[in-house]
Amino acid sequence: MIPVLFVQLLVFPFVANVMVSSWQDSRRQISLQNVADHLGSTIQQLYFYVSLEDIAPGIITQKSTLPLAIDESPFTAIGSLIVPPNPDLGRKLLLSLTMEKFRTTATSTVTLGTNVKWKESVFRSNSPDASIKVQKFANHTLLFFFG
Repeated sequence: MIPVLFVQLLVFPFVANVMVSSWQDSRRQISLQNVADHLGSTIQQLYFYVSLEDIAPGIITQKSTLPLAIDESPFTAIGSLIVPPNPDLGRKLLLSLTMEKFRTTATSTVTLGTNVKWKESVFRSNSPDASIKVQKFANHTLLFFFG
């Protein structure tokens, strides 16, 4: 009887800890994926808006509406523009988000037009300047980057 009680005292806390840790990892992963999807959606909506003929050339800034952190951990995002073999089909922007503290990552892919370019930049969630910027040129080229 005593060995069974001893094992229960050791095994139960360990199993409970593993289960809670797994649940927290899953919750963080889902939260980061939701943020990635929201960021992608925001960029796509910004693309549709800035592409309108009525919008004059210049720089448009969309301040971040994303959380500053997930589980008190800030995250970063980078983008990579993917140009397909047939460039007339548009371009895809691959967004990669990372929470360094927990080694959690998430991605989102956004379909944009053929007139899009991407400038290498990093989005830092806890930065007071966290934003998405689009520079529209007179030839209707759109240069996206993080501010």
